[in-house]
Amino acid sequence: MDFFISTAQAQAAGAAGGQSALLQLLPLVLIFVVFYFLLIRPQTKRAKEHKEMVAKLANGDEVVTTGGILGKVTSVNDNFVTVEIASGVEIKVQKFQVAQLMPKGTVKSA
Repeated sequence: MDFFISTAQAQAAGAAGGQSALLQLLPLVLIFVVFYFLLIRPQTKRAKEHKEMVAKLANGDEVVTTGGILGKVTSVNDNFVTVEIASGVEIKVQKFQVAQLMPKGTVKSA
C-alpha cells in the first residue's frame, strides 16, 4: 500500500511546479541562441560573401579553386569559368568551385 501513497505524493509535487517546466526549457533556448550566434550566423555570412564574389568574377581575375588550383580566368559563363593554369592549358570549372580571389600578379610570382 505504501507504493500507491508515494506515487500520489510524486504526482502532487509535479503538478505544483508549473514554473519549473519553463525553467527547464531555458537552458535549451540559451543553447540555441549561442549556436545561432557562434555557428549559424557566421556561416550564412560567409556563404553570402562567397556568392557575391562568384557573381563578380570577370576575365583577368586570378583565382584559387577549392581543389587548390591557381590560375587566371579567361572566360565566364552562367555556370562555368574557364581558368588558364599554365601557358596554353585551360580548364573549365564550376563557378561555385572558385574558393578565393587572389591579388593581381599572384600567378606570375607562383
